[in-house]
Formats: sequence, structure tokens, C-alpha cells
Amino acid sequence: MKNSKKPQTLDDAFSDVNTEMLEMFLKKHKDYGKGNILANGELGIAMRVSEKVERAKHLLVSQQTPTNESLEETWIDIAVYAVIAVLFRRKQFQELEVTPEA
Repeated sequence: MKNSKKPQTLDDAFSDVNTEMLEMFLKKHKDYGKGNILANGELGIAMRVSEKVERAKHLLVSQQTPTNESLEETWIDIAVYAVIAVLFRRKQFQELEVTPEA
């Protein structure tokens, strides 16, 4: 997922992370669809973010090497859920679909 070109500015670095977030969103959206979000709404999103934060805290405190997703992927997942929450509040998550070729 990471861009092999080293960013020269903070805004370039920020843009790179946004690209990673979009890639993760699309990958997981193909696996899960909208149902898991629509079933529990904004509270469900908050619960998922809470679980991810607890995971991050555990990994940081224990300094444990994760078996599955990296700590960096956890942070990106949290950011993706935050964007989904904004889209949900704006009713865009409910009303719009992903581009078919995405």
C-alpha cells in the first residue's frame, strides 16, 4: 500500500496516507459491503473505532508484535472509520455506491 516515493512535504505525506485509506476502504468494502455499517449505524461505527483504539493501546503498552494487522494498519483503519462516520452523518454512505471498477 505504501508509496515507494518519499514525500517531500507534509501535505504530500498526508496525501499518501489518504491514498492508503482509500485503498483499505475499497478492499474491505468488497469483503463486507454496507450491511455491517447500515445494521448498527453511527453507534456501531463508534464501537468499531473503540475496539481499534483498545487494540492500539494494548499493542503500544505491551510492545507486542501483532500477528495479523500492523499497528500502522490499525491507525489507518481508525481513520477510515472516521471518514465513514462523516459520510454516514451526511447520508452519503447510505445513498451512494462505490464506482464499479474501483
